Amino acid sequence: MKKALIFGVTGQDGSYLAELLLEKGYEVHGLVRKSATGNLVNIQHLIDNKDIYNESFFIQKGDLLDITSIYRVISDVNPDEIYNEADQDHVRWSYDMVGYSSEITAASVAKILEIIKQINPSIRYFQPCTSNMYGISKEKTQNEETKFNPQSPYAISKTFAYYVTRYYREAFGIHACVGILFNHESPRRTPEYVTRKITQSVARIALKKQEKLYLGDLSAEIDWGYSPEYMECAWRMLQTKEGSDYIIASGKVHSVQDFVEEAFKIVDLNYKDYVETDSSLIRPTKTSPLVGDITKAKKELDWEPTTTFKELVALMVSEDLKNENI
Repeated sequence: MKKALIFGVTGQDGSYLAELLLEKGYEVHGLVRKSATGNLVNIQHLIDNKDIYNESFFIQKGDLLDITSIYRVISDVNPDEIYNEADQDHVRWSYDMVGYSSEITAASVAKILEIIKQINPSIRYFQPCTSNMYGISKEKTQNEETKFNPQSPYAISKTFAYYVTRYYREAFGIHACVGILFNHESPRRTPEYVTRKITQSVARIALKKQEKLYLGDLSAEIDWGYSPEYMECAWRMLQTKEGSDYIIASGKVHSVQDFVEEAFKIVDLNYKDYVETDSSLIRPTKTSPLVGDITKAKKELDWEPTTTFKELVALMVSEDLKNENI
């Protein structure tokens, strides 16, 4: 039985990844910070499953900011694969938390890879990065060779993570892969993200619990996909003979306004009656429209997404409508 260690198992991607790996017969260990122990909602169903918890799914205590705990967990578990889904991944917050964002999103990656090199260089490592690294791009679509031009502290930190992962792969032969993930959503997204903010607000407005939805730049164009499908691609990367880097995207772009319109259509409401713009919600710096070219992932990993934009919006709105505590 293969063993996997997931940093950030309580988040959207980490929790879907845990489910995926358990379905594939893995023994899964998830790292949980003390501050996150009260927010286990995404993995509570795994903890409550007595056939899984402490049988094939285990919680490990630690923090990426505490190098001794990371060394201990990697040494104790000695996994076949490590997936690093833990970071400060909110772009807007990174402007106000530059030090924290760079420490947990950039520096911790180098520390994890160095520990792998020291303990067991045969451990395979997945590092998620972001399309935000491309920033303002001259290319209409972005592939693995497109030049980076990061426009936020978050994107700059992820660019460091990208290069340090490549360094450990090329210098020390570690099977380390970078997935350059374009925006990917699900009902497990937190409300700090515009997609979940929209779907939660639409549900609340439909249920007469909210009157208005305030948003920033409605014209922003984004390549959106479905998180569980992107985690399948991440797993496929670590099954390859040699590590490499891959774009994970839908290859299609929609505006925030498109998302808003589609979400309100589901509850038979006209978004124009409820949506207002708020300039304070607009980011200090903008990126150009980013659209991922997944040619390499299709060819080498036999992967491409199947969930459409409309299906994604409908899935998120329907789940929020079911939530009695919305």
